[in-house]
Amino acid sequence: MLSHEHRAIITATVPILKEGGETLTRHFYKKLFSEYPQVLPFFNQAHQHDGHQQRALANSILMYASNIERLEALGPLVGTIVNKHVSLQIMPEHYPLVGAALLGAIREVLGAEVATDAVLEAWGAAYGQLADILIGAEKQAYDANANAEGGWRGAREFKVVSTTVESDEIKSFVFAPADGGKVLAFQPGQYITIVQTVDGQEARRQYSLSDVSNGATYRISVKREKGGKMSNHLHDNVNVGDSVTLFPPAGAFTLVESDKPLVLISGGVGITPTLAMLGEALRTKRPVHFIHAARHARVHAFRKHIDTLAAQYPQLTRHYVYEHGEEGADATGYITQDILADWLPQSRDVDAYFLGPTPFMKAVKSHLRGLGVPEAQTHYEFFGPAEALQ
Repeated sequence: MLSHEHRAIITATVPILKEGGETLTRHFYKKLFSEYPQVLPFFNQAHQHDGHQQRALANSILMYASNIERLEALGPLVGTIVNKHVSLQIMPEHYPLVGAALLGAIREVLGAEVATDAVLEAWGAAYGQLADILIGAEKQAYDANANAEGGWRGAREFKVVSTTVESDEIKSFVFAPADGGKVLAFQPGQYITIVQTVDGQEARRQYSLSDVSNGATYRISVKREKGGKMSNHLHDNVNVGDSVTLFPPAGAFTLVESDKPLVLISGGVGITPTLAMLGEALRTKRPVHFIHAARHARVHAFRKHIDTLAAQYPQLTRHYVYEHGEEGADATGYITQDILADWLPQSRDVDAYFLGPTPFMKAVKSHLRGLGVPEAQTHYEFFGPAEALQ
């Protein structure tokens, strides 16, 4: 039970978190992995090395602590965490492990004079409150997935039924259930989790579903990342006929039903969720403006597909930007506010979705704001600190 005294202590520790949140979370992860190595498959270790995971967790803890008196102010944060946990199949028994590592890290980093018994008690109660909220929401999601047509709970075996090289870096994989049954419908923008043994260790990774929902198969399109264990494993070792394990679709970055013009802006492999959004939108008469940025033509995936759709659907217009000037691009360099001003509808009353590398997203977010696109009508998926996109 989180008491008034607990809340007061949590609120008082917010300045400490602001100063050393990332240091604390870095120590937390080190402690968690050393004391409870069974949780390692749930985490992408590349995000540990570059600090991405630490910053994301520090941001989440800070938001939770800052709004301990009014949790409704957390907005979409809880939904984002729930979707991530459901995609990885986080279970109630995992929460005590994380809680023990978190409280231990607080004591060890802040020291006993700051992290007193009273502070640890307050944080233990606060963590327990958050865990109960998440566990309840995750149970609802697990039950909904299991009870829906084509749905399932936990792991399910799929077969690779086709692979396609989309560019010098991106390869698509289509999966069908090994049991021959249907698959759970998903919303455009959601992702799937694939489980594979890589270098003798189990790994779980999320990849956006890159085609519209069809009830029979799932498609992901994977960029080969330098040093990426899973992406390189998929490119080099997973072929037609092989078995993979999948968890049900998840994700809160989804296409909202609307009759406003739709603007889809992607950079690099960020194109993958916009493909499903595009396919869904073209089933209506909704105007769609598809804008994609790539380094050069050889890494520009799905261009032929988008060009074919543009020839078939008059409501679709598309524009391409290449960082390195090459024939076939509508602009050279980076997407600027002036470029978007020319390519967006004259009315800024649009729904805009964008996804790509962090610098790309930061720029696009700023450009859309500068052009007068309403903040509530801009949508993106980003797991790092919110300040990184400001």
